[in-house]
Order: sequence, then C-alpha cells, then structure tokens
Amino acid sequence: MARRQGRQRHQGHHGRGSAPQTVVITGASAGVGRATARAFAARGARVALIARGRAGLEAAAREVAEAGGTPLVVPADVSDHTQVDAAADEVEAAFGPVDVWVNAAFATVFAPFEEIRPEEFRRVTEVTYLGYVHGTRAALARMLPRDSGAIVQVGSALAERAIPLQSPYCGAKHAIQGFTSAVRTELLHRGSRVHITVVQLPAVNTPQFSWGLSRLPRRPQPVPPIYQPEVAARAIVHAADHPGRREYCVGAATLATVLANRVVPGLLDRYLARTAYDSQQTSEADTTPRRHNLWHPLDGEDGRDFGAHGRFDDRSHPRSPEAWTARRPRVLWAGPAAALAATLLYRRKAVRRR
Repeated sequence: MARRQGRQRHQGHHGRGSAPQTVVITGASAGVGRATARAFAARGARVALIARGRAGLEAAAREVAEAGGTPLVVPADVSDHTQVDAAADEVEAAFGPVDVWVNAAFATVFAPFEEIRPEEFRRVTEVTYLGYVHGTRAALARMLPRDSGAIVQVGSALAERAIPLQSPYCGAKHAIQGFTSAVRTELLHRGSRVHITVVQLPAVNTPQFSWGLSRLPRRPQPVPPIYQPEVAARAIVHAADHPGRREYCVGAATLATVLANRVVPGLLDRYLARTAYDSQQTSEADTTPRRHNLWHPLDGEDGRDFGAHGRFDDRSHPRSPEAWTARRPRVLWAGPAAALAATLLYRRKAVRRR
C-alpha cells in the first residue's frame, strides 16, 4: 500500500525510550481525524492514517509531513475487521509497536427514523460502532502482550443525550459508551497498564454535513455552538497523554448537555422535540439529490479533498474559553450547572404557560 514519508523535525512524546510515538488514527482523511493527525505530527509522532478515501489520506499525509511527523497511508474500511487487523499489522511492520490508537471514523444519515432504510441503518452501525470495536480489538491484541498503550474513543455529547433525525449515529455513540465501559472494567480487573478513554465532543465543523446522506428538506448543520476540529484534536491529544481518566468532555455545552440529561431528561426530551428539527437544518433548501459517502468515499472525485473543515468556518470557534475542560472539568461544572439551572427554570415556566 502507498506510503508517504516525511522528514521528522521534532521529537514527540514517546512510549519507548527516545523513539517518537506511533499513533494510529481511523477516519484520518477528513474532519476530526485529519486535525488530530496534524496535532500529533506537530510533536514529531509517526502517524498511521486509516480511512477509505485515498485522496484525503494522501493530503493528510502531506500535512503530517509538513507539521513535522512521519506519515503512513493505510487505506481500509473500518467496518471490516480483517482490513483493520491487516492495517494494524502494516503499521507495526513499518513503525513498530503502536503507542496510541484513536478511533474517529464514522458514518451518518440525517433523516427521521422511518425514512432510513434497514441497510443504511446497518451500515452506519457497522462503521460508527463496529468500526470502534474492530479498532479497539486490533489495538488490544498488540498492546496487551506489552502491557502498554492508550486507546482514545472519539465520542460525542450525543452519546449521552440523543437527538432526533440522527437515530443511527446516536445509537452507535451510545453503544460505544457501553462497550468502552465494559472493556475498561476488564482492563482494571486484570491490572493492565493499557488504558482506554473517551473524549465527548460538542458540535464540530467537519465535512460530514456536506457528504453525509440526508433526507431533510433543508441542508444539515451542526447544532451551535460549533467548534473547529482543531479544538477537538487538542483534547484528543491531551486524552492520549492522560488516558487514565475514563472520560473527557470538551466544551461547556457538552457538560451542560450531560448534566441536563441526568437531571431532567424528560424536560430535555420535550425541548429537543420542539427545537432540534430546525436547529439541525440551515435555511437553504436541499431538494436536489446529492452524492454521499455512506457506501463509497467521495474524496478523489475530480481530485477533491474535503480536508478537516466543513462549510461553517464563519460560525465556528477556533478555540474556546472552556477548552481547558479536558484538564480541569470539576472547576467548570459550576458554571454550566448554574447556567443550565437558570435556563431550565426559565424553559419549565415557559412550558407551563403554554
């Protein structure tokens, strides 16, 4: 398979003596995975890039090399466990033992549940949930014998609080949460020094809203506040460096969502039923059928590379005042909790007035 080697300029964090880290990232051709590859590369890491789309992978490899890392392109479909395992073999043959494995690949469908075909729901589940299972299995098969390594699951606030119009994605993210918790307890039982952690993300400006399958009347969009993928990437790198904690929540909105779902889930159900249809769609009509990436990658068509960012740069935050939530979550609970309490009290009164 194709490889792109870049000259290493910086010494990154490492897991074996003075050697640079070896990092595997699934979904590395675009979005959060692409930004995360650049973030690890800036520390001099050797970064293995796994995804289906070769054009995006090749572009990501160039960015890794330019950032100071050493890239390895490994095309694979994460829904196929044999391809994931073969990719892991190729990475270790080229770079040696894997220090960090980041699962970030996913697929989605924007539509009411009854408009999603069974085969489409299955496909999202196989990529978004089983892709993480296959990646975790491949990582553990190589990390457990060495008793060393970190696995980072890229999650979402939607793993804690589902919303309408994304039932396959929400279901998969909830499944990842349960699966990861089970594996974590098994690692604790055996006293392993291999760690697994989850980074729950807010809305992020990625190409999924341009290339995801949608049957909505208007173009899909992330629910504000929206963050650039680099915000997510910094949190993922931090989690890889400190994988002993079970979960990281990025952004005050994510913390508030988690808290609301645990405190007043019924009220949140009614609120989302009223607001989440409109908040997930722009004002632009989406009546013309467009190509999507559920079954086949779109990058490479006409030489196109989607990159890390989506269409919402003008509305997305390149950093956030609460970006340090990943390091100081307890400090930030007070702010979102107070704001949430006030908001929910206001909304409860509004509902009663109606």
